[in-house]
Order: sequence, then C-alpha cells, then structure tokens
Amino acid sequence: MISRKIIALILLLAFGFSAAFAQELPRSSESALNWLKRMADAPRRHNYSGTFVYYADGHIETSRIVHKVDSISERERIEVLDGSPRIVFRNNDEMKCYLPDSKRIYTEKRWFRKFFPDILPQPFDNVIDENYYVKEDGFERVTDHQCQVLSLTPRDSLRHGHQFWIDVETGLLLKAAVVNGSEIIEQFAFAQLEIDGEIHSDSLKPSQSMVQEEWKVTDLITSFLKAGELKWQVMSLPAGFKKIVEMKRNLAEKPTLVDHIALSDGLAAVSVFIEPIAQDAPASLPGFFTSRGAINIYVRILGDYKITTVGEVPLETIKLIGDSVIKKD
Repeated sequence: MISRKIIALILLLAFGFSAAFAQELPRSSESALNWLKRMADAPRRHNYSGTFVYYADGHIETSRIVHKVDSISERERIEVLDGSPRIVFRNNDEMKCYLPDSKRIYTEKRWFRKFFPDILPQPFDNVIDENYYVKEDGFERVTDHQCQVLSLTPRDSLRHGHQFWIDVETGLLLKAAVVNGSEIIEQFAFAQLEIDGEIHSDSLKPSQSMVQEEWKVTDLITSFLKAGELKWQVMSLPAGFKKIVEMKRNLAEKPTLVDHIALSDGLAAVSVFIEPIAQDAPASLPGFFTSRGAINIYVRILGDYKITTVGEVPLETIKLIGDSVIKKD
C-alpha cells in the first residue's frame, strides 16, 4: 500500500513545485523573536531535571534528563526509560552513549544542538524570521509553569511548522511540536520538571556497576573540514538553507569513512551522507524511506556511491537537496 507521504510527493512531482514559493506573511515582531532568543539562551543559564515524553506516529517514549551548568561547563544525562535502555552523558560537546543491553559505549563530539529542550543553535540570530513567521499565541500552563506559546508558520512548503511552549520565568522550552497545518507530526513535552534545583554531581556520572563492568568502547571520530574541501557539493540549496559544516565521520557499522554535509535553515537540520558502495555489499535500494516523526530519508545512487539525505523536513525538500548533490571534477 502506498503511503500518504509518497502519494503527496508524486502529486508534487506531477504538478511542479509552485507551492514552494514564499507565502506573503508579515515579518515577525521583535517581541516574538526575543522569546526565541530567551529560549536559545536558557539551557546555558539554568539547571533543570525532570521527565519528558516524546510522541510520534502513535509511539510514546519517556526519558529522564538532568542538566547542570556552571562557569566552566555544561553537563547532562539523558536516560531513555522505555524499550531498550540508552543513557547519554554529555560534558560540553563531548558525548558518551551507553547501551547496557550490548555493553557498548559510543563516544562522539556533538556538532549541532538538537536535544530537547536545547533545540536552537547558539549564538542565536534572527535568520529564523527569514523562513518562518513567528507569532505569540497566548499563554498556557505546562507542568505547573506558565508558558508563552509561539507558533512558527513556514513561509513556504519546504519546511514544517512548529509550536513552542516557553517558560515565562526562565525562558526554558517545556513543550515543542512539529506540525503540518493542524496535524501534529511529533511532540516533546515535560511531564515533570524542576528548574534551578540543586543538581548533585553523582547524578551526572555513570553508576558504579557501569564503570566496573567491561564495556566495548567505539570512538565515533568526526574530522571537520574547510568549506569546499570535500569532493562533493550541494549545487542547489532550497531557499533559506545554508551549509553549516563539512565533515568526514566513522559512523557505527560503516566500514569506511563517510562524507557528511550538514545544512540548516536556522531551525530544521538536514544531513547529506555520501559513502562508496562496497563491491560485496547488498544492492542499495534508492528511494524514500520514512523514519518516526518529522525525519524523512531519501537514498540516491550515483555511480559507485550511495547518497543518503536525512532531515526533519518534508519529502519535497529532502529530494531537492539529495538530487542536487554532485561530485566535483
């Protein structure tokens, strides 16, 4: 059975991309953009701990978070409480992901902030206003905190809409939804939260049993490159998207280094991964693949390479980006 997303894409391809042209929306008010700036700054200013819930496609997942900041560091622990256990420890941009079932630890340097509730880049600028109309939409309570509700309406069809619930006192994001019109694609929300409480250092460290047991450690190394250093480039970026960084990475379960180009419109992130196809590897299947929630995936074969484009944007945008990747002469 063909999914609704694929049918929608077929219609877009058949009738062109006229819907991608910008809507005539007003500029966002300075007040609304100031709320976004407070939201971006808040994780660097406040301690917090609590439990948040992720919802998408009928799936619910609960996680516990502890976050502590001081004059020299920002530390965090996020533990997934449903399904297979996963625990992420972060010290500034250094991350360790523990998988207790397989006794494996993956280490990696974080290159882009995209962990709820810290989902806006730093330093924050008003580039978001170029791609979204940001509007104050009244006040609502979340976990007994009064919140300013913001709606972000995309100025074209190349990106999803968003809603944010921002704590009035601290600016911390307490709830976030990715939307398509009135349909909620995915949502994060705190179910329990304490802000600016005392955070003990022990709560940000692996348990004694995790330290004493033998775990297999895999270092996922990222080599950051100068602009244009990769032999690949995205020829036609959709309106509002800019290249953030070029990298070479040794991703888990990949036998060779993978080229990685990261893009963003100030809020939504898109990654392009290029890897050689091994001669003895199973044949790669090109086409569209859906993940849970707002993430879409597009795979394209170009000669002896597989190009995988992944992002929290509509299928139309994923295809535009993936199809414009070329190899330099």
